[in-house]
Amino acid sequence: MVKSGKKKVVKQKDGIGSEDAVRVARVAAGIFFLFLTFYTLYSLSSLFFTWNEDQSLSFNPSFASNDVSAANGGGKVGWRWSDFLFSKVFGVGAFILPVFFGAVSIVCFRIRKVNLLRVFFITLFGAVIFSVVGDYVFALFSDEPLLGVGAGGSYGHYANDFVCQMLGVSGAGLSYLLVVFLYACLISPKVAKAFDDLIYGVSHREKKEKVPADQILENLAAEAEPGAEVDSGMVADLEAGVEGGESEEEPDEYYTPLEAAEPVEHLEPLKAEERPKAPDSPEDVQLTIEEGSTVDTLSDDQWRNLYDPRLDLPSFQTPPMSILYDYQDKIYTVSREELERNKQRIVNALDSYKIKVIGISAKMGPTVTLYKIHLADGVKVAQVRNLEEDIAISLGAKGVRVVTLLDSVGIEVANERPSVVAFKAILNTQQFHDLKMELPLALGVTVTNEPFFIDLAKMPHLLVAGATGMGKSVGLNVILSSLLFTKHPAEMKLVLVDPKKVELSLYEKLDKHYLAMLPDGDEAIITDTKKVVNTLKSLCIEMEDRYALLKSAGVRQIKEYNEKFLQRRLNPNKGHKFLPYIVVAIDEFADLLMTAGREIEEPIARLAQKARAIGIHLVIATQRPTTNIITGTIKANFNSRIAFKVSSSVDSKVIIDSVGANRLIGRGDMLVSYPGAELTRVQCALIDTPEIEAMVKFISDQKGYDSVFPLPEYVDENEAEANDTIDLRRRDQLFDECAKIVVQFQQGSTSMIQRKLGIGYARAGRIMDQLEAAGIVGPQEGSKARNVLVTDFDSLDRILASMNQM
Repeated sequence: MVKSGKKKVVKQKDGIGSEDAVRVARVAAGIFFLFLTFYTLYSLSSLFFTWNEDQSLSFNPSFASNDVSAANGGGKVGWRWSDFLFSKVFGVGAFILPVFFGAVSIVCFRIRKVNLLRVFFITLFGAVIFSVVGDYVFALFSDEPLLGVGAGGSYGHYANDFVCQMLGVSGAGLSYLLVVFLYACLISPKVAKAFDDLIYGVSHREKKEKVPADQILENLAAEAEPGAEVDSGMVADLEAGVEGGESEEEPDEYYTPLEAAEPVEHLEPLKAEERPKAPDSPEDVQLTIEEGSTVDTLSDDQWRNLYDPRLDLPSFQTPPMSILYDYQDKIYTVSREELERNKQRIVNALDSYKIKVIGISAKMGPTVTLYKIHLADGVKVAQVRNLEEDIAISLGAKGVRVVTLLDSVGIEVANERPSVVAFKAILNTQQFHDLKMELPLALGVTVTNEPFFIDLAKMPHLLVAGATGMGKSVGLNVILSSLLFTKHPAEMKLVLVDPKKVELSLYEKLDKHYLAMLPDGDEAIITDTKKVVNTLKSLCIEMEDRYALLKSAGVRQIKEYNEKFLQRRLNPNKGHKFLPYIVVAIDEFADLLMTAGREIEEPIARLAQKARAIGIHLVIATQRPTTNIITGTIKANFNSRIAFKVSSSVDSKVIIDSVGANRLIGRGDMLVSYPGAELTRVQCALIDTPEIEAMVKFISDQKGYDSVFPLPEYVDENEAEANDTIDLRRRDQLFDECAKIVVQFQQGSTSMIQRKLGIGYARAGRIMDQLEAAGIVGPQEGSKARNVLVTDFDSLDRILASMNQM
């Protein structure tokens, strides 16, 4: 049974409504401040040319007489106003004050959002600063005061005189330069950035001395192992780089987890003439370590300034990068000895099966190193893949996987000391800033050490599965945090389901910003199984309502609809509104299936099949990846999946339809599968509980909406009362008051009664049924609000009076 719909507007026949009165006052104020802006500028400008002629007005007792006139372009009032601002107060600094008046006018006309408090202090500080500085500068070049009082007015003259006496003329000048620079930084952070870049560039400008080729050869020979040959081509490259004046940074003490490496699939295969000859013995196989380039990162201020929030909460700010940890103490490098040791073991293992290796290159990731094996001619890739178990035993390492690359065979081997991938490091990359995604998820880095991002809007739903303690909960937190760091509350809402009651409880303070729930919901995080079922069915109603809006708007998906709405091409009076994305995150899906069964699976299947186009996306997680939990229906509708480590190859096939998840090393090591891409191994980023708490606190401390985002009302038909069983002689005590509210607002909505009177949803629903039985409201019509049958209070009074006689 459904009780939601459009709100009817009550038209006031006589007088001006409150909205009209506010509009008139706002427009009048805008016109006044616009006039004041130009009048002040004109009067101040005219003062420069007429001040000498109008000086006598200051002492004329007949100032208001018609016989006395002012030469100022603004008349006598303009002269008095400009003389006060210039002579008595700020001098040349008075020219900054009209900026504030103009800003007030812009706000009144709703041209754009302006932070008036910030503009007020900027203009006030500017007037004071330029008053004092102006008096100082003009006093240096002229003995005659500007306009008879000095360029700084009375305030600037006395303030400058005091500063010069305390610091001297030179000291005052230096202090004024500092103050003007700080004021420029206050107006535009770009000034501070340009100055910082200038200082950094000067301090790091170093010239590298030329090193002759002979010296390079001697140095390399001294460092090389006995019997090893030095590559003369490498020497030529080094010499060319040194002679060209190129400088390279000293290697960092720690391993940097976000070095942009060339993707493996983009490597071109070696030509026949370029392929080296097979070595005579396994010991002669050379190891090449591939280095990546450093990723350009953004500062906290740059990252924030690039975000454009919606105007529903104009002062809302996304969380800053400073609340996240970088985990530098948990980042390690892979030693040359470890690489050589693994190389030799791989070569020996393959050589024992008569598989010749002509070269190995290593690309280091945070937890796994990818060894690319270049095989001799005639060796089949399948031969190496069949030896996956033998190679793992030979290496004595966890997480060994054999993958097929474009020009080689890849063997992934876990590092002896795995590094942590900080969530901050992923967000704070240029790649993340350049993303053009609707719902970006910053999951971690790949084995080739590249940041890994996916767009949930294109998935369009995501299944997360893995054994207990393998990183599934952290992965879910990374998904939610990615959305909270990038989306404004007006753009996205969350529906969080947590049967365990502890995993997602950290987000409950976001109820006035991001969370969506049923009107009768008493908990921000849904934990009760029955309410989970009702919420999912309510989302199905929301889905159908949104499809109706898309149909009336003549569009096919939510992005086109919202663009059309923001361009004011859709009429809100016809029910159109901005549609935020709704992300439904369900933890412990297996527990819900065990308690609710088909009641849960049916609405999830409906949403997964149809909800993509209207912006509802599901993320479900489970620690039991078995066929009775991840059924055929779920797999058919969740093409995008994340598999953390599982105990058996059977579970791996259930999740990603192939083996591999059973060979992961745990602690965030995962395989990501989504349409249009190959299976990708990713080390999940880490965001810890203190970071989530700090993020939630930063958001919840800001001004939010008055209430949570309401989902359509849904009442189970088995729990609804039939109208013919209602006894109007046993009406609720709030019946009369509810009837008056419904008639006043002309909206038969249970949630409105609940909000106005502060009562529970069940009681409000019973009162609404009583109002229907009394003929005050009509029957339910799907997801729409009930029609109000009584249009005036006189008719309502007659109905209530007749009922009181019963």
